[in-house]
Amino acid sequence: MDSSRRDFFRFLAASTVLAPSVRAWAQQLAVSHEPAVLMRAADALQVMDFEAAARRALAPAHWGYMASGVDDDLTLKTNVEAFRHVQMKPRRLVDVSKADLSTEVFGVRWDTPLFICPVGGQRAFHADGELATARAAKEKRHTMILSNVTTYSVEEVAKTLGTPPWQQLYMPLKWDETEKMVKRIEDAGCPVLVWTVDLLAGRNTPTMTRFAREDTRNCVACHVNGPGRPVHRPMYDGLEGRFNPPDATWATFERLKALTRMKVLLKGIDSAEDAQLAVRHGVDGLIVSNHGGRATETLRGTIDCLPEVVQAAKGRVPVFLDGGVRHGTDIYKALASGARGVGIGRPYIWGLSAFGQEGVERVLDILRAELTMTMKQMGTPTVKDITAARVVRA
Repeated sequence: MDSSRRDFFRFLAASTVLAPSVRAWAQQLAVSHEPAVLMRAADALQVMDFEAAARRALAPAHWGYMASGVDDDLTLKTNVEAFRHVQMKPRRLVDVSKADLSTEVFGVRWDTPLFICPVGGQRAFHADGELATARAAKEKRHTMILSNVTTYSVEEVAKTLGTPPWQQLYMPLKWDETEKMVKRIEDAGCPVLVWTVDLLAGRNTPTMTRFAREDTRNCVACHVNGPGRPVHRPMYDGLEGRFNPPDATWATFERLKALTRMKVLLKGIDSAEDAQLAVRHGVDGLIVSNHGGRATETLRGTIDCLPEVVQAAKGRVPVFLDGGVRHGTDIYKALASGARGVGIGRPYIWGLSAFGQEGVERVLDILRAELTMTMKQMGTPTVKDITAARVVRA
């Protein structure tokens, strides 16, 4: 397939005028004839196999939105690299004929500690967007955190998922809008609210901007307010739409906590100091995250931040992790370092971009199979057996 035909199919796949089925068909055509690229999701052997397929499926601006970090993208790379500096110490002659990946979170049994992180604007990656992700999460029985800048509403996603998701929050600038949004999320039945606090001062994304400049498409058909502007953010319907108040403090968190009966987590906590303050102010859980390297160029991988946050929490609240997870061994290392659950973002978006729901499911299957094998090989057939004694930091 020559580049002009491929670009034409990419254009069709990105159009909001066409029916979702036609856009999905065009997206598949843009990918399937590429040399040395996955023809089927089932052919993937590792999660990383999906990255090239996603790159070829997406228009430059859409790829850049998902693939870039901040500044020189070093923290993004560090998230992945840091896992390579955590070694594992297996035990032998343990009965590993069966493996139990289940764990408990807030009194609910999870089939596996792997969860789906919030990623915004998923219709930029596939015609079915968050609904395809929700169908995959339902099929494979994984907890899903829905982005606040989703292209489908929480009500629509909950219907597709079969249960209300956990809901991420980008707090509106105006408090009365925060009250309206939180009430809407609570009314939708969401059990957990995840306030993301690592973008309150903005970010610098030159890589994203460079990819956008490479995009020669006429984006007006989709982005009616101009290129780079969101197509639709249904969670902000009826609201002004601006979010991430830079003047937020711990008093703001207390105000948010008092506003709802939902569990309230903080996402973007990377230090012992903030973990201690969060627990003191009544947080229900923490997610160690640096927004996939998209917040601040800290040069600290989340797996390196995790131990101090876990130690500061002292078991009083569950601690979760995302950032840089590409293998089942990464999930294992995070669990051994104290994480209750481990999230993925880019990997499932690669699968979604190239193959829709089927791609997301294959990513989840690969990671689950890798984690199962790692647990058995390590002589730790249950999640409870995975302790700090099984890892060494180089």
